[in-house]
Amino acid sequence: MAHPRRSFEDNVFLILLILVTLAFAWVLWPFSGAVLWATTLAIVFLPIYRRLDALLWQRHNLAALATLLIIVLLVILPLTVILAALVREASGLFTSFQSGNIDLNQYFEQTRNALPGWVVSLLDRFGLSDLGSVQQQLSSGLTRTSQVLAIQAINIGQVAVDFIVGLFVMIYLLFFFLRDGEALAVRIRQAMPLRDEQQRALIDRFTVAIRATVKGDVVVALLQGALGGVAFWFLGIPAALLWGAVMAILSLLPAIGSALIWGPVGIYFLVTGAVWQGVILLIYGVLVISLVDNIVRPALVAKDTRMPDYIVLLSTVGALATLGLNGFIIGPVVAAMFIAAWDIFARSRERIQADGAER
Repeated sequence: MAHPRRSFEDNVFLILLILVTLAFAWVLWPFSGAVLWATTLAIVFLPIYRRLDALLWQRHNLAALATLLIIVLLVILPLTVILAALVREASGLFTSFQSGNIDLNQYFEQTRNALPGWVVSLLDRFGLSDLGSVQQQLSSGLTRTSQVLAIQAINIGQVAVDFIVGLFVMIYLLFFFLRDGEALAVRIRQAMPLRDEQQRALIDRFTVAIRATVKGDVVVALLQGALGGVAFWFLGIPAALLWGAVMAILSLLPAIGSALIWGPVGIYFLVTGAVWQGVILLIYGVLVISLVDNIVRPALVAKDTRMPDYIVLLSTVGALATLGLNGFIIGPVVAAMFIAAWDIFARSRERIQADGAER
């Protein structure tokens, strides 16, 4: 029988432990994104670190430094350059809209005049053929966008500073996560108040979810966006990089994905007389962009680690809306942990029921 004073002291210590943990999380919250991406990259590139560590005769610091250099050259530096170019291109596109260099009304009229009569009648039913109404909606949307961009422009200096500081913290943490990550994982496993099989199941599912998300979703999204952006650039479509980024995000949508962008653009080319551009874009979209998901993803992610598309969609889009860019990782990982936790709970219930039946 537990001593009452010992039980009281244990409860007090548990409350203290929770409060201290919450306080520490609150202190680190400004760098939560840096911690998240450092952890993600460390898990994904851990096999490379292990190989380098073996080749360098267990010189852990040198192996971690070499792996970090590979990550910077292959991942961080290219993505930073692309992000800067994307911001510049988005600003240029918005300026073109405001100055009138890109006239949406002209595109709308060309498309409407080229459509068959039955299509125009269908658009009339939904109020989409009224040029004035569409123009008003577009103007309203652009006005709201300009207000948001104006507010962000005021804070652009602070945003740049925060980005640089966060990037430095991420790289700094990444070195130690690579070098000491396995030892940290052991300490975390020892501290978890769960049975050994539950610990292994949760940690394994967490690791698998990170790698499957990065290798399966992020890589495929970047590849589809890159292929779509190259096609738009080749066809002379303005802001090809920006549209490529949009296609990368939309590639998370099962079945349709990036076709929401290249499909209407290809149809616009066809109905406005640019037949060969439309044919090339539609064929390229169907045979190249859309098949990336079916060919590349299975090669990168094992079939048994793949979550259903609808779960990936809901968790990723929901996390993106709530947490921004970090939602790419947090959403699918939380969904995977949710499924794993309920799976462990169900198995425990089955084991208890089986033991009860045997008795």
